[in-house]
Amino acid sequence: MNTPPQNGRSGTGPRNLAILGATGSVGTQTLDVVRLFPDRFDVKALTCGRNVDLLAEQVREFQPECVAVGAPSQAQALERALSGIAPDVRILAGEEGLCAAATRADVDVVVGAVVGFAGLRPVLDALKAGKQVALANKETLVVGGALVAEALDQSEGRLLPVDSEHSAIFQCLLGEPDRSVEDVVLTASGGPFRDRAAETFGEVTVSEALDHPNWSMGAKITIDSATMMNKGLEIIEAKWLFDLTLDQIQVLVHPQSIVHSMVAFTDGAVKAQLGVPDMKVPIQYALSFPARWEAPHERLDWGELSRLDFARPDTDKFPCLRLAYEAMETTGTAPAILNAANEVAVERFLDEQIGFTDIPRAVERALAQIPVRPEPTLDDLVAADEEARRFVEELPLPASN
Repeated sequence: MNTPPQNGRSGTGPRNLAILGATGSVGTQTLDVVRLFPDRFDVKALTCGRNVDLLAEQVREFQPECVAVGAPSQAQALERALSGIAPDVRILAGEEGLCAAATRADVDVVVGAVVGFAGLRPVLDALKAGKQVALANKETLVVGGALVAEALDQSEGRLLPVDSEHSAIFQCLLGEPDRSVEDVVLTASGGPFRDRAAETFGEVTVSEALDHPNWSMGAKITIDSATMMNKGLEIIEAKWLFDLTLDQIQVLVHPQSIVHSMVAFTDGAVKAQLGVPDMKVPIQYALSFPARWEAPHERLDWGELSRLDFARPDTDKFPCLRLAYEAMETTGTAPAILNAANEVAVERFLDEQIGFTDIPRAVERALAQIPVRPEPTLDDLVAADEEARRFVEELPLPASN
């Protein structure tokens, strides 16, 4: 994995930011970090999909020079909302607008926090433009890991992980020699159904699945945590980020979410990175690297921390984890099919069209029935994404009882 030069990308002045997905969970927490260090950041661009009202509030506060929204109709609504407040801000729309925001000449660091497949192209463009990308969008590497690796090899772009698990691995690897890693351990909270009997999963409601015990996240990633697909995607992400084989990546269920991940080395030593469940800490580290800036984030209370539990995940109970391993072993467009099928299945579950157990069923059927293209181009990935989405949208899966 390419790491940024030790003096950062912005010299001694403020780091100029483009925040893609500014109104989502990671985007809003990124702006919380910016508020802590107003002299160290200058927000140049903000984007969102549909939440124009919140984006307008962010524009009023941070005064970016450019914003991008999902569609022309939202651009018109934003223009009306900003009339008389920020009349000079440049308003863009669609994928072209997202990519334009990510590649602005005055931007040093791009925060990739767009949810899903939509985040791939702007991240690729940002890397090719030599930007430092703080990546929170795991689907970018799940779907297009080979293309991201190619972009890193052929440009001055840099990639830093924002996911707490991958940030933990990144921190554990700093200063270690090449080829010293035996394996890595991604920890998983187990989600809201860690201790729930599998035979009752057909009765799971949307509100139950959204009730995560440890983390505050967006709806899609929270459902992914409940099915453990989130951890499956993180396995594929770790493979590309750290140039690992699948055999080198383990998953352990860790209910307390204190140990964010671990690295075992060839001499028998193990490093772990610990902290309270707070996404602002890895976000800040991705933005401040290689420095650590003093901040008022919550600290671990060692007096209250009485135990740390670990267990191997049950892939029969949570088949999405198994499906992710299988997709990565197949390679080609299989991970793109996995991701797209899951995104649509989660949407259908949130809309109460299908049941909780139908999510892995839909993904498994898509992987079994959609042909896989080896060594895909970006166009191949787009086509596989579209085919898998259409397949799951049309799949007659009645809500489970």
